[in-house]
Formats: sequence, structure tokens, C-alpha cells
Amino acid sequence: MVERRSPKPEVAGSMPATPAKNINKNMKFNPAKYLREVRQEVSKVTWPSKRETFTSAGIVLVVISIAAIILMLFDQFFSFIVRIVLG
Repeated sequence: MVERRSPKPEVAGSMPATPAKNINKNMKFNPAKYLREVRQEVSKVTWPSKRETFTSAGIVLVVISIAAIILMLFDQFFSFIVRIVLG
């Protein structure tokens, strides 16, 4: 068996024998900073238009409906076979 090492051996937790360390134990959670960062990331998102959203939702509903019909047909077929076999 070949031993595999991380290309960055200084990174804690990169090898199974080295447990991950909590590097920033004194770092406090800042809700305001977190919300600012979330707002920045959300502003980078390319949101779909209303038309794209409805088109995608329609496609999903059609595919789900087709899958449901196919599964219903399989269920009916196997129920019929089981009824014939078990009498």
C-alpha cells in the first residue's frame, strides 16, 4: 500500500495521523460581519428571470408527472402479476 501525503504537509489534518487543530480558538463570531459577508455573496449571484423560473418549474412538473405515470404503470403491472401468481 502506498502512503499518500498532502502536497501541503504543514496543513493540519491533511494526514490521517495528524488530527485537525482549531487554529483560531480566540476568534469570536461576529453576526454583523457575517451578515455583511452574506450580503456581498448574495449580490454576486446571477438570479434567473421570472420567465426562466416558470419555464424550469414547468419542466420539473412535467418530468415528475411522467415519472409518476411510469411508476404507476409498473406498480399496476407487478400487482397484476402477483395477483395471478398468488391466486
